[in-house]
Amino acid sequence: MSSQHGIKLLSFTGKMKVLHLSWMAFFITFVVWFNHAPLLGVIAASLGLSSSEIKTLLILNVALTIPARVIIGMLTDKYGPKLTFSFLLAFCSLPCFMFAMADSFEQAALARFLLGFIGAGFVIGIRMVSEWFPANELGTAEGIYGGWGNFGSAAAAMSLPAIALLISEAFGIEDGWRYAVALTGLMSLLFSFVWYFNVSDTPEGSTYFKPKQSGAMEVTSVSDFYLLLIMKLPMYAALALLTWKLSPNGVNLFSEQVAVFAYFALVLLFIYEVKQTYKVNGHLFKQAVPEIHQYKFKQVAVLNVLYFATFGSELAVISMLPLFFADVFSLDMIYAGLLASLYAFMNLMSRPGGGWLSDKFGRKKTLLILTAGLALGYLVMSTIDNTWPLALAVITAMACSFFVQAGEGAVFAAVPLIKRRLTGQIAGMTGAYGNVGAVVYLTVLSMVDYQTFFLVIAGTALLGFATLLLMEEPKGSIAEVREDGTVELISVS
Repeated sequence: MSSQHGIKLLSFTGKMKVLHLSWMAFFITFVVWFNHAPLLGVIAASLGLSSSEIKTLLILNVALTIPARVIIGMLTDKYGPKLTFSFLLAFCSLPCFMFAMADSFEQAALARFLLGFIGAGFVIGIRMVSEWFPANELGTAEGIYGGWGNFGSAAAAMSLPAIALLISEAFGIEDGWRYAVALTGLMSLLFSFVWYFNVSDTPEGSTYFKPKQSGAMEVTSVSDFYLLLIMKLPMYAALALLTWKLSPNGVNLFSEQVAVFAYFALVLLFIYEVKQTYKVNGHLFKQAVPEIHQYKFKQVAVLNVLYFATFGSELAVISMLPLFFADVFSLDMIYAGLLASLYAFMNLMSRPGGGWLSDKFGRKKTLLILTAGLALGYLVMSTIDNTWPLALAVITAMACSFFVQAGEGAVFAAVPLIKRRLTGQIAGMTGAYGNVGAVVYLTVLSMVDYQTFFLVIAGTALLGFATLLLMEEPKGSIAEVREDGTVELISVS
């Protein structure tokens, strides 16, 4: 562990340098991931897109992130955050340039689908930060990482339209949006080098623990083996839901034949995953794992459900809030968009706040209070109508947003304390559940009115509250085995 004590935000050495570079890398992934959202109007006009094609781009943008977060989590645990983040930033600049040069809906759709991969960058920094900070500072550090990085989507919304306009006017170029989008790709490419040459996976003298086998998550009991398989099902269900949405039953992006092929591929993939999981964990059926090396997978399952309700609802609400304010209060879209951006703006303080509360008062207690507040917040939002004063509606959305984002901070204050060498995979699975939530909520939104939509989120938050009662407060230490066979105990309380 580095010699500095405490979190000194203005320091740029040791563990603080790693924290600052981590949130910057994550910030850039979010700028790239949401670089199309504030420019949708001009992109639609430029490419001649219909409103259903625009909605399709929004859905495609989050589709690939579900499997990507799981895959990137595995790669992070195996190859380390330094290499994995450099590769992701450089690789994802390519579909970004592709999107900037797209001439048709099909080209834009393919580029957006591939760009879903950059949404997995979040997972890498979670493992990186957990290597550099002790347990009593970890919630705050992960909260700063998540909150400031997440702000990338709001930063894109605030700056890209102005950049596009500036380029158009200064150089007399018609499609300024293309240069604004390409600029974010260039940022991503350049930062991949900055990251690679300025970070290391662990502080000097620390061991980077890797999973014994890659290909599937390790569990340490037979009941956990079955629970892991059950927890994989909602991820496949969300991908099937996306397929249905893109088929002739939904927005008709591809034919019935392609949809059937996609369903078939998902079934085959699940069978393959069951096989891989058995390959990694089959030994459990023959002999038990010594108690010192066991961890409880139910801890992961509980955090998955909570992230479904917190981050899932955040992604969905950020997508629909401008429209909600515009419809309910008859505002023009630019003004509605500005008011809605206050919801994302809360991330700067709320997520670090949730992590800090966890460090101070304990992981479980903090999560119980924040989840209850979140359920209540969405319940109140379901009653907003045009009789409300606009200011009160905005304040309600921001208060609700505090509980949502502080809840995300508290979830990821607990994730790195379950099993060190699997932190990337656990963060990957929990992160993927956030995207599963977004897909489910956005699909619900396309079928019901705003009131019902907010009530559905409140209902899932109550479900999260109930599962939270099964969680155990992390205490004691995690045992990991070094290369030479000696055991290292990593304190988690």
